[in-house]
Amino acid sequence: MPTKRSSRLAAVLACVWVVGYATSVLTQTTSDIVNTKHNLSVSGPGTVRASSETRICVFCHTPHNATPSSPLWNKDIQPQVYTVYTSPTLRAGPLPQPTGPTKLCLSCHDGTIAMGAVVNPAGGITMAGGGTLPSQSLSNFGLDLSGHHPVSFPYHQSLPNAELVGTPPADLTFGSADEVHCTTCHDPHKDAWGKFLVKDNRYSALCTSCHQIEGWPASVHATSAAPVIGILPRPPKTFPSYATLGEWGCETCHTPHFAPTAEKLLNFTAGPPPFSCTSTGCHAGTPGPPHLAADGRVVTPPDIGRQVKKLSAHHEVEGGAACADCHNPHVGTGEKAEAPYVSGMLRGVSGVDRNAGILRRATYEYEVCFKCHADANPGIDYVSRVVPGTNMRLAFAEENPSFHPVVAPGRNPSVPSIPSSFEPKMTPSEQIYCTACHADDEGGSGGPHGSRFRPILKERYDTADNTPQSFDSYALCYRCHDQASILRDDSFRKATFRKTGSGGGHSGHLAAGTPCSACHDPHGVDARAGQGSGSHTHLINFDVRIVQPAPGRAFPVFDDTGTFSGGCTLVCHGVAHEATSYP
Repeated sequence: MPTKRSSRLAAVLACVWVVGYATSVLTQTTSDIVNTKHNLSVSGPGTVRASSETRICVFCHTPHNATPSSPLWNKDIQPQVYTVYTSPTLRAGPLPQPTGPTKLCLSCHDGTIAMGAVVNPAGGITMAGGGTLPSQSLSNFGLDLSGHHPVSFPYHQSLPNAELVGTPPADLTFGSADEVHCTTCHDPHKDAWGKFLVKDNRYSALCTSCHQIEGWPASVHATSAAPVIGILPRPPKTFPSYATLGEWGCETCHTPHFAPTAEKLLNFTAGPPPFSCTSTGCHAGTPGPPHLAADGRVVTPPDIGRQVKKLSAHHEVEGGAACADCHNPHVGTGEKAEAPYVSGMLRGVSGVDRNAGILRRATYEYEVCFKCHADANPGIDYVSRVVPGTNMRLAFAEENPSFHPVVAPGRNPSVPSIPSSFEPKMTPSEQIYCTACHADDEGGSGGPHGSRFRPILKERYDTADNTPQSFDSYALCYRCHDQASILRDDSFRKATFRKTGSGGGHSGHLAAGTPCSACHDPHGVDARAGQGSGSHTHLINFDVRIVQPAPGRAFPVFDDTGTFSGGCTLVCHGVAHEATSYP
């Protein structure tokens, strides 16, 4: 049994060990902290510092008569009620008020307690440059934490979550019950990486310690060498100071503090301008500077911001299209693809399939378009047709009598006007993208962002009656359909009695000012809706503003009678056609 003397000796030795360990730690942290803004002594580099106090650790710690807070805390923690972070994307449930190390950090960073208001020495420490952090300082959080990364919650409460690693990362510091605190990302004693970060966040190394998103490492936002000079950091912030988009990584769009949009901690206001992908930053103003892509190509980012402001565009307005409807910023790449598959820019985006099924990730480009332009289409007809149809899922259905080959390969193997000199490798049976016709008219982006030609057309496509025939008027059609073949009447031949006349055939109708759209529906004709209104092969679906029914008929009618032959019963330009056949 130990004697009193041996017990006292053991206690003394234990104290010596503790003091020695504490001295070692203090020596280490003092050397790390001395040149940082957390050195609030008279020797500190910040504008807020003591008038004469030379000790460094005393602003947070005291060896005697400390408050109950650990470690040996030298400030009275005042009760405060904070507005905590909330978001529909937060799985941790309602957050508690700040606790533990987070509460200790806030004793300075909420701006409510003077920096010199310590327990020891009695009466506090006189400060120069203001007693608290300036109200406009980005280090002064105030009591509103709703735009800051959530803290003081157990990590496991956010699990299971496919976008988080399954266990708290071992190289980060968590609370005793795996709570996320300020000290998970910040070490108050060291500032090797800026903002007291525990590790360098270049290429999002700190963010991705916890946050993992499938496809992110190879995505364009993670790998891009595009310069961000003049774009990032976004005022009023001045940190970090990385030079390329890839180095910024997550912080290109997200910020852990003072997020303008709390949901997902977006570093801009979600939705319409003034702040969004295309109004402030990387995709706005002017084409981005040329840079090398990950695959070695020299890339000049297009000015999407200007495109979406064009007459016909996917406008960024309240209730309108948003960039994330078509692009997944965490997964998208610059990888090319062949129709109908999604390109890298559309990778990881939700969609609607040809059967109206909801898809978490679209496989084909048209499935992305179908989210808005199929069953959810508002039903606005660009051209009034015999068979109206604004649901593109139904218009492109492969059971239809005719359709442009978007959802399925073309069913008509004999189209003399294909290929054209502009698309010399095209065949009648191959599939095409929606963006083959609907895209930027300047050719910068290849996507349906905006165009001067309605509805977001890649090239001019006149639909007004009495339009003079020219390549320019129907440039969209002539991109794939050879103009010379059309004007030779290779597929739509003149009636026998008009072989030498000016009327009939493609050439005669075009010469009379009949636009392509008067007879042809560029998408397809819904078989179910078109029953009883004649044949609708060859995309025949008359514009009822130009083509009227013959007397006694409900519809202007086309009857397909075989290869390159048929007949019309209708009235067009005041001329009655009664089963007028060709050739």
